[in-house]
Amino acid sequence: MSRAEAQDDRVGEPAVATPGGPDAARAPSPLWSLGLLRSELLTTFRRWRTLALLAVLAAVPILVGIAVKIETSDGSSLGGGGGGGGGGGAGPAFISQVSNNGLFLVFTALAATLPFFLPMAIGVVAGDAIAGESSAGTLRYLLVAPAGRSRLLLTKYATVIAFCLAATLVVAVSALAVGALLFPVGDLITISGTRITYAEGLGRALLIALVVAASLVGIAALGLFVSTLTGSGIAAMATTVGLLITVQILDQIPQLDALQPYFFSHYWLSFADVMREPVYWDDLVKNLGLQALYAAVFGSAAWARFTTKDITA
Repeated sequence: MSRAEAQDDRVGEPAVATPGGPDAARAPSPLWSLGLLRSELLTTFRRWRTLALLAVLAAVPILVGIAVKIETSDGSSLGGGGGGGGGGGAGPAFISQVSNNGLFLVFTALAATLPFFLPMAIGVVAGDAIAGESSAGTLRYLLVAPAGRSRLLLTKYATVIAFCLAATLVVAVSALAVGALLFPVGDLITISGTRITYAEGLGRALLIALVVAASLVGIAALGLFVSTLTGSGIAAMATTVGLLITVQILDQIPQLDALQPYFFSHYWLSFADVMREPVYWDDLVKNLGLQALYAAVFGSAAWARFTTKDITA
């Protein structure tokens, strides 16, 4: 789809008259708002960049599964078992079980992609949300339609959240398929040592995927805020990814342990607690609360910036 076609699809027929005209106070209908969201979703998921990001994410479980299969082809087992505290031991605790049950590849793949690959993809999409329109010269054209800046910004954020969910599910579904193909499946042992059925394991896998997607709403709001600060999509994407890397580094410095619980990435791997029996909710709740706080703060900052800035492109 060409950019011009995307604009026509997104804006449609309505155009606002000059300020103070008879149409100035006409509010867009809910159906028009849904149409704008649909158009944003189609435009985002049709971009080659988005498809490439999803393809890379889908490839990670394939590579991990093949590596584990090769490593255990002689009958040996992977080291690194054990529960560990909180979510910090999620990777080793899960990967040591992959050869015994392919469902653990879902948990391993999410643990492998969450620290960098997943948030980087979100940062790229969120950073480009507003700044990409500005650099392409289409932002003013979008605002001609009766959306309003607040409604357009909310639609952009909803689109980024949809990408968070889609990206997480791509990793989970790819890992589920590869795990079932390369390894045995059946009842599984939680990292607490109790046995649960495969059906219950699938339910927990879905819950973990939803928790991981929710863990990304903070970086999504941060990226959207950065996107409102510049007219360059590349600069916004690079800044968002740069902030992601910086926070990840700071989260590993022992001298900053007093600040680390406030970093958006600090509780990301707490999703491993879903695979305990009973489920440990403390860090999970802290993670979701922290993401909601980041979404509220940086979402409000993005709204304040976008609704007051001069649109010149």
